[in-house]
Amino acid sequence: MVITYFAQTLDKGTINFASIMGIREDTKLIGQEYAWLTTCVYIAILLWEFPTNRLLQRLPIAKYLAFNISAWGAVLACTAACTDFTGLIVVRTLLGVFECVCQPAFVFLSTMWYTREEQALVIGAFYSMNGFQQCVGGLIAYGIAQVHHATLKNWQILFTLLGCVTFIWGIFVFLWLPDSPIRATCFSPEDRILMAERVRKNDTGIQNKTFKMYQAYEALKDFTVWAIVIISFTNALPTGGLGAFSNIILTAFGFTQLQTYLLAIAQGVIIMTFLFSAAYLSKRYNQRLLLAFIYTVPNVAGTIVFLCVQTSAKTKVGLLLAFYCTQGFGAVAVLNLAVMSGNIAGRTKQVVTSSLVFIAWAVGNAVGPQVFRDNDKPRYIKAFVAHIIVYGIQLVVIFLLRLHLMRRNALKRRAHTSAPSKRIGENPDEGLEHRHAFDDLTDRENPEFRYVY
Repeated sequence: MVITYFAQTLDKGTINFASIMGIREDTKLIGQEYAWLTTCVYIAILLWEFPTNRLLQRLPIAKYLAFNISAWGAVLACTAACTDFTGLIVVRTLLGVFECVCQPAFVFLSTMWYTREEQALVIGAFYSMNGFQQCVGGLIAYGIAQVHHATLKNWQILFTLLGCVTFIWGIFVFLWLPDSPIRATCFSPEDRILMAERVRKNDTGIQNKTFKMYQAYEALKDFTVWAIVIISFTNALPTGGLGAFSNIILTAFGFTQLQTYLLAIAQGVIIMTFLFSAAYLSKRYNQRLLLAFIYTVPNVAGTIVFLCVQTSAKTKVGLLLAFYCTQGFGAVAVLNLAVMSGNIAGRTKQVVTSSLVFIAWAVGNAVGPQVFRDNDKPRYIKAFVAHIIVYGIQLVVIFLLRLHLMRRNALKRRAHTSAPSKRIGENPDEGLEHRHAFDDLTDRENPEFRYVY
């Protein structure tokens, strides 16, 4: 999962490095056309997210994932052949179609293989590749930028190289990754049963290919689901804009092309620091939403600095530090996915919830670049005002969701005739047997299900 997600984030973010390699000039992009190259990826994800989640439920998950990996690798390599905006839009849209399988597939795999206590760390591990790709991508881009007088442009070499590597990796995943613990033939039958029993206490099941309409309706009426969806959107909107325009913003601060590449490496390290610290603290203190609230605060602080400080040679270091503060979005995304994987049970309800969450994520990322208007550069004041607003909404929703899950646990314990407890999730004194863990019940149906927050 870690290597695949690294390839996905690196491939999708390649356009950011190409933006200062000459792709905008070589393909004659004008006005908002460059922003649309990021937006179209997320529009494709928006349209294909539910179908791909349904296919994940129906098809062998590992094989379907492997097909999509090789497909997006081929599409990425084809980007090098584009000569105008139309060609770039086509390949970028196809890239979104094939790449949108990654996150829902990994969340499903996490619920199959890992306990709820482990899921934040697992999700954090693959999500940290958002930062690692900045480090490696910066080094690769810098190395390729040193190539002169080649037949291909630097950005064409970048797309071709990464596309071919990803295509080969997809073949390896097809041959190696098992579809579930029960189908992991590299283990003995006894070990496979033990792996399935290990996640029994999750009460979220392993796999069920039947689409149950009542679970879909329950998902659509569940406040928990919609709160997670809203957090996914509010966290993604700033991410989408900063991801597409970060190198352009850094260049506007007065840094050279070489310095921008090197600063991308530092940016990647900071993203990984946020992610791993959030994952570790979540496992250490069994807190998700409280940490999500805390990790949103640096984003707010950095954005306020952008709004208040003028760009100049004297302020560029301070603005750079403020920019690094806004990289806490990855930690919030990890914690939000951990809340989803740990609190939504019933395979159909999980499919619907996952679709809604990643559709919201796609909408946020699609809108994000569009708030950075070409006539508002170099400071992009309107964009950062929009960021402040969505961060405010995010903080309120996180607070309300935590109260909601606390109340749900209290009601379930009361129904279970257990003494009240302030413990998050399962109380050892309740004596839960998890008899319905593999019955494909939703979190509301299962009397032994306990929420984690």
